[in-house]
Amino acid sequence: GCDSSLNLTSQKATDAVDSIFQSLRDIARARMHMKQFNSIHNPGSNTHQAASYKPLLKQVVEEICNPDRPDPTDIEHMSSGLTDLLKTGFSMFMKVNRPHPGDHPLLIIFMVGGVTVSEVKMVKDLVATRKPGTQVIVLSSALLTPRSTIELLFATDRLQPDTDI
Repeated sequence: GCDSSLNLTSQKATDAVDSIFQSLRDIARARMHMKQFNSIHNPGSNTHQAASYKPLLKQVVEEICNPDRPDPTDIEHMSSGLTDLLKTGFSMFMKVNRPHPGDHPLLIIFMVGGVTVSEVKMVKDLVATRKPGTQVIVLSSALLTPRSTIELLFATDRLQPDTDI
């Protein structure tokens, strides 16, 4: 709401900063229902004081490529055929393990909203070190740059799709 720095007032600057922090809170609230992937912030501990940042995409790929293979809590297997539906139905009566996302030799990741080049490289490197032999395909609705990321976060209404009508 300010076309030049000459028209900038303290109230306009405060409103802009409040809007930015409200957007960040909204983004964090979108993951509140998750049990495992609900935060990208690690506050540290008594022994390791420094807080750290762990990207959501990195957390998901590490869980998929985890050799200990616990049952992922926030990643769900969707049954896709009659055989899978029968297995799912019988799993209520007998111990049947759900397929793990890392079982398949092909991993396809689709990022809604966009992905950066560094995120694609991070996924490639993680899969190569943790699950060699797995082919990974990263698809996205956009290739993000630093400028486009800021514009998507703060300059557009994320709840209203851009239909170009």
